[in-house]
Amino acid sequence: MSAFAPRTGLTASEASERLAQDGPNELPRAGQRSILRIALEVLREPMLALLLAGGIAYLLLGDRIEALILLAFATFSVVVTVVQETRTEHVLEALRDLSAPRALVLRDGIRIRIAGREVVRGDLIVLEQGDRIAADAVLVAADDLQTDESLLTGESLPVGKIANAADTTAAPHRPGGEGQPFVYSGSLVARGSGIARVLATGPRSEIGKIGESLGTLETEAPRLRRETTRIVTWCAAGGAAVSVLVVLLFGLLRGGWIEAVLAGIAIGMSMLPEEFPVVLTVFLAMGAWRIGTVGVLTRRASAIETLGSATVLCTDKTGTLTENRMSVAELWLPTGEIFAVGPDTPFTGPFTDLIEIAALASAVEASDPMEIALHAARGPGMAGASLAYAYALRPELLAMSNVWDDGTALMIAAKGAPEAIAGLCQLTPDARIALTEAVEAMATRGIRVLAVATATAPDRAWAETQAGYDYALTGLVGLADPLRASVPGAVAECRSAGIRVVMITGDYAATARSIATQAGIAAGDVLTGTDLAALDDTALAERLKSVTVFARIMPEQKLRIVQAFKADGEIVAMTGDGVNDAPSLKAAHIGIAMGKRGTDVAREASAMVLLDDDFGSIVQSVRLGRRIYDNIRKAMAFIFAVHVPIAGLALLPLLFGMPILFGPIHIALLEMVIDPVCALVFEAERAEDDIMHRPPRDPAEALFSLPMVAWSVFQGGLAFAMLATVFLVESGSGMPEAEVRALVFFALIAEIVALILVNRSFSASLGEALLRHNAALRYVGVAIVGVTALILFLPPAQTLLKFGSIAWIDMVFAVALGLALLLLLEACKPFVRRGLVRTAPTPGRGLPAAG
Repeated sequence: MSAFAPRTGLTASEASERLAQDGPNELPRAGQRSILRIALEVLREPMLALLLAGGIAYLLLGDRIEALILLAFATFSVVVTVVQETRTEHVLEALRDLSAPRALVLRDGIRIRIAGREVVRGDLIVLEQGDRIAADAVLVAADDLQTDESLLTGESLPVGKIANAADTTAAPHRPGGEGQPFVYSGSLVARGSGIARVLATGPRSEIGKIGESLGTLETEAPRLRRETTRIVTWCAAGGAAVSVLVVLLFGLLRGGWIEAVLAGIAIGMSMLPEEFPVVLTVFLAMGAWRIGTVGVLTRRASAIETLGSATVLCTDKTGTLTENRMSVAELWLPTGEIFAVGPDTPFTGPFTDLIEIAALASAVEASDPMEIALHAARGPGMAGASLAYAYALRPELLAMSNVWDDGTALMIAAKGAPEAIAGLCQLTPDARIALTEAVEAMATRGIRVLAVATATAPDRAWAETQAGYDYALTGLVGLADPLRASVPGAVAECRSAGIRVVMITGDYAATARSIATQAGIAAGDVLTGTDLAALDDTALAERLKSVTVFARIMPEQKLRIVQAFKADGEIVAMTGDGVNDAPSLKAAHIGIAMGKRGTDVAREASAMVLLDDDFGSIVQSVRLGRRIYDNIRKAMAFIFAVHVPIAGLALLPLLFGMPILFGPIHIALLEMVIDPVCALVFEAERAEDDIMHRPPRDPAEALFSLPMVAWSVFQGGLAFAMLATVFLVESGSGMPEAEVRALVFFALIAEIVALILVNRSFSASLGEALLRHNAALRYVGVAIVGVTALILFLPPAQTLLKFGSIAWIDMVFAVALGLALLLLLEACKPFVRRGLVRTAPTPGRGLPAAG
């Protein structure tokens, strides 16, 4: 068939052959994971595998209590993670809406509507206002056709399309720009109609090529998991070595090999860091749930920690900072009067007439974003008037007019490009100069300008063309894509948190700088895509220090910018919603896609999805990410600290030739306190007061920093010193072994509670430690008191634990030891806090550009 025969289209048999040859018209997508597959992926995590292996090992050794505790927490972690990942899969599947829209095609000369996945190369697709274009195609007929290609270009305004008589399919072309004969998959028909011949489908389309390119990019491995795995390995190896040494020394020196094995098991249990994987798995799973409550879906839980340490936030403009819709921003009258439109500012006098005429010059049922904005701003309209005739926008005259009949006369309302309206109005040179100056002033503020004019027909018949009337200039209407209300506050909070916000957009430099200024993005240089292309990597790295706005940027350049920031050592977060954002979303440490307006390719490439498209949710996510990371560090510090006195008390009797103080049953009972504290209490801790007023942590800083480990060992060492003193003094004074064991055990419980309170906050306030709201701590506290009471009042429990009866004065003494430890450690906090957390921004990495 002829390449430009718009009346017949393919035959059914030709379509079937091409569908079999090229495959369905679908975007590349990863298969949806089943629950079993998700569970297997979770079980392959090395830390969780260690947790399960520890539980099974204790089960084989016959220690069912400890084994059940470990296996219960492992099961809980698996269930929470599987539920979260399954929820993510379902939500992402529900969000798919652009990969295969339905299409109206010509087959065998008949118009039929088919599924978008069945569109094939060579099909003739019929395009109508409001349609989502199903494939890349070239126009063979067009009537006032405009398409919204913002998902591919980042530019919010529709672009005009024309049909070419010559075969232009071999000519190079890209989305964006006026006057092209090409339309692209995923674009929206904003106005007009047309017929187009399909050139590319599925992965061969522009939208599909970007999706396929994502497969060449590797996502960042979670650093937190690597660090925790390393420390777990070290602690496990150290604990195993100490256990073997204890068994050998005990057996060789004392001769009781059975007792030696029990002592080795107790030492191993006291030093085994099973809480580390519990903390990481549960905290990140619960963190994903918490972030979900503020409208952010976490696709990779490890991204939470990375988001909390982000130093640079690269944000798109259209649909991210702005609302991706047009609104009236400014009005201008030929008298020179200007009206800046505000949210609660009513139009008056001639400004009302200007808006009214602009709306009357628009389509009655508007779909063009600018015309929708004009209708939204207009008054009640012309009562009793009806649309008699319409003059469409033409390439030779970029203006349109509507003829309205009120029963007595014909009124013509026109709008269009300022130069076109100026020609229709036959303006004088001075009037043209004034008009041009007003247009240029609006353009520098990022405002799209339409000129508006009106005329009255001399009789009841309308002219053949728009030029057949005597027009009078009514004024100019400036339209802008408004900034989201939450953006300035969110950007300000990012800057206070030491996060540098950078805009990357395909829009013009003047528009981008205007929006950046409104958003509060730090003043700096504007770098265009043309200038960026001329820079090598070294020169670009130097320019990054001063640039805050990148304008007229192509998709591959977004990727280069993100990679340049990463090469400079920054932790990069990237937001976006279009297919053009997908490569940079995947390349960034943390990609954040928009859920409502975003494409499925962008969502698949991202680590997080903003379900409500609210830029302000990013700041809440950063706050929660920092809180979660802080709480992980608090829990880890507590784990280090609490294992020192436990391990010390297990080793101390061996060194002094005394009977074993704690056996496996005692360690298991202590773990019933420690594990819930790690997994529940610290996870529920609220954010520090200065959490958004300190810089992000240095990307090279280890989770287990030397100051933190030293502080934890000091806490545990002080607790052990106090308990060891009590143990040695009371044993030397003749207190029975069973009573000494009970006294030291209850004193250890009190000291564990003190360690909990000390590590709840980085601050030095004792009131904060005692009074900070935490419901989980209350529940755990009640449980500790309850278990202590049961042991005190149930003789069978005392027999099982080999405890003797102790006097109330001894219990008061045990509690006093815990209180003394709390006071001593709180008094030390001011001297160690600077090493635990930075509280004041320092010049350098991650801070906003000067100016």
